[in-house]
Amino acid sequence: MLVFADKNKLTSHLSALKEKGLSLGFVPTMGALHEGHISLVRQALDNNSLLVVSIFVNPTQFDNAEDLKKYPRTLEDDVNLLKTVSKNIIVYAPTVDDIYNGNTKAQTFSFDGLEFEMEGRFRKGHFDGVGTIVKRLFEIVQPDNAYFGEKDFQQLTIIKKLVEKHKIPVNIIGCKIHRESNGLAMSSRNVRLKPEYKKAAPFIYKTLKAAKQKFGTKSANKVTEWVTKQFANHDFLELEYFIIADIDTLKTVKRKTKTKTYRAFIAVYADDIRLIDNIALN
Repeated sequence: MLVFADKNKLTSHLSALKEKGLSLGFVPTMGALHEGHISLVRQALDNNSLLVVSIFVNPTQFDNAEDLKKYPRTLEDDVNLLKTVSKNIIVYAPTVDDIYNGNTKAQTFSFDGLEFEMEGRFRKGHFDGVGTIVKRLFEIVQPDNAYFGEKDFQQLTIIKKLVEKHKIPVNIIGCKIHRESNGLAMSSRNVRLKPEYKKAAPFIYKTLKAAKQKFGTKSANKVTEWVTKQFANHDFLELEYFIIADIDTLKTVKRKTKTKTYRAFIAVYADDIRLIDNIALN
């Protein structure tokens, strides 16, 4: 398996392959790979002749320095896991300087308001960091198809907007949320959960499923009130937000209509670890 830390060597290698007319898939990650990432990798391998997986913990999308410091970095394990899927995967594991050329700063983006909803309200500058790194990786890798999980549904929507506004020639493919057997959405942060919080965390998805059922007969406000009450006295989980939003604008719904499609979004703290999830409602 080829592992590149230098963008120039990577682009030189990819250029030679793409001259043969081979399609190139791309799965960008921050490492600490798990079965959720592997499901993206398998889909990308099925749909493309070549695949690049990037492994890079991007500093400009963290609004919390402690979270950045604690984020797991497991490159050797990640490469070994990818080898079990296919030894033909190309890994790009750059340094911060290789990406940012000594200027580790996010660009400022407009995503037509998508960036100010949900995560954008609670994580200042987060989506400028996301836009900066994804645009940079697209410029380096130049993939035909790129794969992102729906667990970060707002991020997926913003990346589609990034591609549209900056006319980047890549097809963005959203992939369904991969869950642990107990329903907890797979995340690299899950490995940091203490046993009692790990045991409690499936309550998040259980509550989302119940909220979906209630949304069939109750208003968005009533469902939101119900979810808030479920977490109000929970011993281990603290609700940061629960929002029912229009999937196109990501704006919180005031009154639902049959002509629009909605999704419920949630962010919860389990001790100091922040977990997010979402579910389609109709």
